[in-house]
Amino acid sequence: MMSVASPRKSITEKVFERVGGVSYLSSYLKNNNGHNHHHHRKFESDDDEGTMELVQIGAERTKNVLILMSDTGGGHRASAEAIRDAFRLEFGDEYRVFVKDVWKEYTGWPLNNMERSYKFMVKHVQLWKVAFHSTSPKWIHSVYLAAIAAYYAKEVEAGLMEYKPDIIISVHPLMQHIPLWVLKWQGLQKKVIFVTVITDLNTCHPTWFHPGVNRCYCPSEEVAKRALVDGLEESQIRVFGLPIRPSFARAVISKDQLREELEMDPELPAVLLMGGGEGMGPVKETARALGESLFDKELGKPIGQLIIICGRNKNLVSTLESDEWNIPVKVRGFETQMEKWMGSCDCIITKAGPGTIAEALIRGLPIILNNYIPGQEKGNVPYVVDNGAGVFTRSPKETARIVAEWFSTKPDELKRMSENALKLAQPEAVFDIVKDIHDLACQRGPLANIPYMLTSSFTSII
Repeated sequence: MMSVASPRKSITEKVFERVGGVSYLSSYLKNNNGHNHHHHRKFESDDDEGTMELVQIGAERTKNVLILMSDTGGGHRASAEAIRDAFRLEFGDEYRVFVKDVWKEYTGWPLNNMERSYKFMVKHVQLWKVAFHSTSPKWIHSVYLAAIAAYYAKEVEAGLMEYKPDIIISVHPLMQHIPLWVLKWQGLQKKVIFVTVITDLNTCHPTWFHPGVNRCYCPSEEVAKRALVDGLEESQIRVFGLPIRPSFARAVISKDQLREELEMDPELPAVLLMGGGEGMGPVKETARALGESLFDKELGKPIGQLIIICGRNKNLVSTLESDEWNIPVKVRGFETQMEKWMGSCDCIITKAGPGTIAEALIRGLPIILNNYIPGQEKGNVPYVVDNGAGVFTRSPKETARIVAEWFSTKPDELKRMSENALKLAQPEAVFDIVKDIHDLACQRGPLANIPYMLTSSFTSII
């Protein structure tokens, strides 16, 4: 608990000042100065004239949607922003959408340090493997989350209060339990719509699944089966696919037009080599192997062209740009228009990130997977390979050989895998998700007069 005499303001104090003003803050301080009260204790103003509640007024008002995410990998933010953009396209000003990392903005260690911790563990991959599997048993992660909630529930509550959401969408496995506890404590579980959008294609950590959600949107049937095993009802589950940016789902520019715009060779087949946002993995080795395999020494000419996306890895960009190439090569840094580069190519080489896989499937690109993060990405490999949409190999030379065969002696295999990729693709997933959430909101009736009030203790509920 915070001491009133402390000269330093806590995160919670700052938020309350922003949300409710000075009198609201003084009420908070008064009720946290050694007085222990139970259950729904309503906070009174200094003149005791009534209850301090944050009440949203007007049945026809714009509805607030709060999307909870964390930058532990790029996929969570990408999915959140895709959902935000789809809401705007489908419903205009009917919804006001906030994409927020409430953990980073409102809490302390370890929640506000998840991004840095995740990146460290992924670089030391065995650490992440141990962390993923050791926290999978329900009794372990339930105890861990309850302990975190007991310490930070008040701050999470403050974050929710600032945005006063009518609808909460979680796109992260650790953002179900604590917000749902907060809603339960405030008596808002039946008033605020809470949904989970799972961003892992196949292998999921059990913390994704919480029986208290209104909907759990699964990207595949495999994930839906796990949701049932982990206690969700069929009525809570929808299988629409992974939410991908609308620019991918509804792009209409032809490959020829894209190649002209991107100044690529109009005739040669193209392979897209991805290093992710940070330019990780064997990008340099694979690029150089492709430089050799895609040059026909007998004919003295290239049989393909290469596009390399290096992400934020400026050293990698500099190294590859200084190389001498016998084939057409484009070296790019961090790209924001991946739909164009994918649309201009004929196959892709990437690690098994769910977002990149889903985007490649929409573009009908056969996929060569060259790596995966243990845990959540491991299942993505059989998802692609068993469905005939790609292959897996960690060897740069083997990767280069496969691409060279696709571009020369095995074009039928490339075409067949492209067709299989399109069969797996779910380009309308993000629109299906937001339409279903909108239907939930309509069934709930006018989302007005939802009282967000300060609670004094979370001990009994946690």
